[in-house]
Amino acid sequence: MTLPAVESAVLVAQDMPGPLRVALPNGTALVFAASCPGREGPNEDAAAVWPLPGQACVLAIADGLGGQRAGDLAARLALESLAEQLPDGEVDDSRLRASVLDGFERANEAVLELGGGAGTTLAVAQIRDGLLRTYHVGDSAVLLVGQRGKLKLMTVAHSPVGYAVAAGVLDADEAMHHEDRHFLSNHVGASDMHIEIGAPRRLAARDTLLLASDGLFDNLTVPEIVARIRRGPLELGAGRLIGDVRERMERPREDAPSKPDDTSFVLFRSGRPGGPTA
Repeated sequence: MTLPAVESAVLVAQDMPGPLRVALPNGTALVFAASCPGREGPNEDAAAVWPLPGQACVLAIADGLGGQRAGDLAARLALESLAEQLPDGEVDDSRLRASVLDGFERANEAVLELGGGAGTTLAVAQIRDGLLRTYHVGDSAVLLVGQRGKLKLMTVAHSPVGYAVAAGVLDADEAMHHEDRHFLSNHVGASDMHIEIGAPRRLAARDTLLLASDGLFDNLTVPEIVARIRRGPLELGAGRLIGDVRERMERPREDAPSKPDDTSFVLFRSGRPGGPTA
C-alpha cells in the first residue's frame, strides 16, 4: 500500500480516507482519524505527530467528551496547546518532559476557558534516542507490543472500570461491555485534572507503539489489536485496524464487540526515516 507521506508536523481532526505516513527523525508514524459511520456532526477525535530536532518526536491523541459542548474543539485545542509548548531546538529528555507537562497544563487551561463542561482525553508519547515516555489523562490509550506479540505496556483508563480491570476486579471482557465503561474520573478541562506519567522505557527493535481513542478499543479486543500490528509492514497493520473496526461498527455480531464511535490512532515503529517498517 502506497500512502501519502509528509516530513513535517501533522494534526488531523477531519475524516481521512486512509492513514497518512509521517517520516520522523527516529522512525515512521502513521496517523489516522475518522468520524463515526453514519453520524452527522464533526469528528470529536484529533491526532497529531510532531518531529523534533535530533532523534525525537512527540505523538498524541485527543478524544473530545461525547455529549458535551464543543467536544471537537476541545480535542483540537488540547493538541494545539501542547504543540505551542514543544521545543523548537534539540533538547535532553528532562527538558522535553517538562515541555510536554507544560503542554498538558496549557491544554487544561484552554479547555476550561471554553466553559460549558467541555472536556477531552489526552494521551501523549515522547520518543527520544530510543527512549519512550508516556503521559495520559482520560481513557485514550497507549499500547506497546513486541514483534512476537508480547504486550509490553498499556496505560490504565482513568475511569472506575479502568481501575477495576487494573486491580483484577473485572476482566477485560466484562469491562468492554460494562455500562459505566466510559464514565471518566479524570479529563482535560477539569479543575482537578491530574497527569499520569509513565516510567521511561527503552524501545526494542521492531517494537510497535499505538496511541488510540476508545473508538478502536470498543470494537477490537486488545489481543485482536496486538495480532494486527505486531509484525509486518506498518501500513498493513493500519489497514487491518481501519477495515476491521469499520466492519464491527457497520455489521455488528453477537459474538464480537461493536460500538460506533469516532476513531483515531497513531502507529509508530522506530527505524531509518522513510525506510522499511516491516
